[in-house]
Amino acid sequence: MDLTPATALPKLLAAAWLLPLASFVVILFIGKRLGPHGKWAGYVASGAIVSAFLLSFTAMFIVWLPNHELPVAHHGDHHEEGDHYDAPAGADHHHDSAMIGEPAPLASHAATDSPFQLVALQEESHADEHAAAEGHAANPPPTYYFGDWYALGQFGNLKLTIGYYIDALTVTMFCMVTLIASCVHIYATGYMHDELHDPYHDHEVIVHGHHLSRPGRFHRFFQYLSLFCFSMLGIVIAGNVAMVFVFWELVGICSYFLIGFYFERHSASTAANKAFIVNRVGDFGMLIGMMALWASLGTFAFGDKQDAKGQTLLTDSGAIAEPGIFSQLRTAENGYRLVPPASMIAEETRQQPAIEAEDAAAGKAGHWLLLVAGVGIFCGCVGKSAQFPLHVWLPDAMEGPTPVSALVHSATMVAAGVYLVGRFYPAFSPEALLVIAIIGCITLSLAATIAITATDIKRVLAYSTVSQLGYMMLALGLGGWIAGLFHLITHAFFKSLLFMCSGSVIHAVHTNDMTEMGGLRKKMPITAYTMLIGCLAIIGAGVPLTPIGFSGYFSKDSIIEQAWSHAQTNGGGYWIFLVMAVLGASMTAFYMFRLWFMTFTGAPRDHHKYDHAHESPRVMTWPLILLATFAIAVAWPAFNLTRVLEQAQPVGTAAGGSGMLIDDLVVPAEHLSHAPDIKLRAGLAAFGSALIGVFGAAVVYLWGYLNPNEIKQTFKPVYTLLWNKWYFDQLYNVLFIRPALFIGKQIALFDRGVIDWFLHSCAWVCRGVAGIFSTVFDRTLVDGTVNTLANWTWDFGLLLRNLQTGNLRQYVFFIVTGTVFMFVTASVVRFFAFS
Repeated sequence: MDLTPATALPKLLAAAWLLPLASFVVILFIGKRLGPHGKWAGYVASGAIVSAFLLSFTAMFIVWLPNHELPVAHHGDHHEEGDHYDAPAGADHHHDSAMIGEPAPLASHAATDSPFQLVALQEESHADEHAAAEGHAANPPPTYYFGDWYALGQFGNLKLTIGYYIDALTVTMFCMVTLIASCVHIYATGYMHDELHDPYHDHEVIVHGHHLSRPGRFHRFFQYLSLFCFSMLGIVIAGNVAMVFVFWELVGICSYFLIGFYFERHSASTAANKAFIVNRVGDFGMLIGMMALWASLGTFAFGDKQDAKGQTLLTDSGAIAEPGIFSQLRTAENGYRLVPPASMIAEETRQQPAIEAEDAAAGKAGHWLLLVAGVGIFCGCVGKSAQFPLHVWLPDAMEGPTPVSALVHSATMVAAGVYLVGRFYPAFSPEALLVIAIIGCITLSLAATIAITATDIKRVLAYSTVSQLGYMMLALGLGGWIAGLFHLITHAFFKSLLFMCSGSVIHAVHTNDMTEMGGLRKKMPITAYTMLIGCLAIIGAGVPLTPIGFSGYFSKDSIIEQAWSHAQTNGGGYWIFLVMAVLGASMTAFYMFRLWFMTFTGAPRDHHKYDHAHESPRVMTWPLILLATFAIAVAWPAFNLTRVLEQAQPVGTAAGGSGMLIDDLVVPAEHLSHAPDIKLRAGLAAFGSALIGVFGAAVVYLWGYLNPNEIKQTFKPVYTLLWNKWYFDQLYNVLFIRPALFIGKQIALFDRGVIDWFLHSCAWVCRGVAGIFSTVFDRTLVDGTVNTLANWTWDFGLLLRNLQTGNLRQYVFFIVTGTVFMFVTASVVRFFAFS
């Protein structure tokens, strides 16, 4: 078999991508006939996704890694021996706060004469020096493979294709998505066994005084699940923005089906509608961003056109034959800095000539359009990854089955938004990154505070997901490309673990309410201890400044380090990003251990539920153990996850940048966050905040030194605010839903009172005219004439009937008389005619 990356990777990943689609098609047509009540549909779907994982694993470890050398270990491997922390003081590549904050002289560069330059010139001399020393600031173009499988059409220069863009990030995401999806599929074959009963009794739906009885939908669940995985993998491997958008929407439709799986329940159908509608709001902004890029760059393709060997095609003059978005925005001539190309400047000038004339003079032409494109694309990510202010749909999505929650919250839908930000990173200007950081900061703070008061075990985890997604967005917005995607990968493992553990608990006690649990550790030891591992991973438990810790310890510390570096570089109000990141870590530790203590420790709060609780079957616990293993170790330096991600870091982004529209905004280079002083303080801050959170939860919910009810009463206004989720649902209800309903009602009244009245009046007039016409003309004249003629004919016929007497002599008389009459008549006529 040819294992050349350029030929093998597209085949392997295409097969891994299409296997879930094949599973979907098989279950769609013969799902009900796959074993008793469609039981084998679970095996078909699980087999497909496990096979997809094996193919992804092959692509990573047999094709990609042996052919692509990992970067030399340095700052990217946090807490690893040999990093900056161990560097001798005063070494050339040492970063201290003075160097970062001190404005450096503007360095000369190949494109410094350009008025549209974005890069942090203040950092340039330092970054270039560092890059020369360690080769990771001015990072080289990453290796990728780009091509088309099928051309849908071409409109001028615009091509719409089904293609691929494969780099280290693509392969890593394939491994992560298929591995977690495999665990979810296997887990779901046990969790969804109730759907094998026919009829299935839904005790939460009452119809005519009885519980709803319906056919089991076991096969349909796995049908949706397969399509969901296919859609997510389609986003990951997509080679252009149009293809991303298609699968982006397909993921939204699948989530609608899965969240509303129990659609007979009003709460489930409402949650599905809410998720679908809210995501469409974000997609509207995404369309604007896509159109801005297409109008100015004339292409949707990420990469440059390549030949069969993976080499970029060049023209005779040496230019790129068909450049993609990234190479148009970051050219070699500009030192891979983000510089709006001439087509983008011309497009912006065409749209707003008066404003752009001023901007052109100031060297800002094209940057506003770049900002619109970046923020527009990010709007789609805001909806999909449940960021403020579109975060309200994700907690309600808990109405879907728990395996769906595990998949949505870790490896598919919400991960898609963060992934797209990472993929589109070369196109985000520093101002757009600032928007991303602000949204991420608000999101992580809001969600963490709400999670503190939630008592539904799945909703606590849902708000935890929203908060962690905020962390990822914050890291990306502050310039931490590797930090954000690093946390995406680690979070996927421990969050899927946590959700499946919660599903195991719900499966045992048949309730989501933590106030009815307690003491389950003895009854469910595997679930309890694997969930404890998940809790320790998400709070970033580890030994400060050593390579000993759970996976979240490495990724969350890297985010706080980047926030520290950004705050130290920019100063002023930018410190709020760091403060909220540290406070968020403390709140995360508090609500996660509050959840664990309330569920697994103490005395049972409901003895009836406790007595019936039991450990879940092996088909559900084995995936927990596997995911717990990854939650512990996936981020360990020995597994080189950050080095693999570093292989895919977009060219020109490692050096940071500075704003053109906001002059004093600087995005620091990511490697600066690994300076010893930052690592030391950030590590201690992360450890201290997590420790405070765990200690606070233990004081209240483990040791019972403080009564939670008394705390609620003491801080009742705050508690009420958080319990009601900052009143966002009520606010949106007032701002959007009620006005929409009011407007709809008024339109309906106008329809019934004016339009319907007018139409009914017209119909009444037409009916009257028709009645008059019918009475006067049709019935009197037409019908009267016809009827009169008919009556005359009838009377004449009756008259003739009198001649038929049956008397032979009378007939002879008539014949003779007639003959005489005709003779006389003929004679008269002849006389007058010929005389």
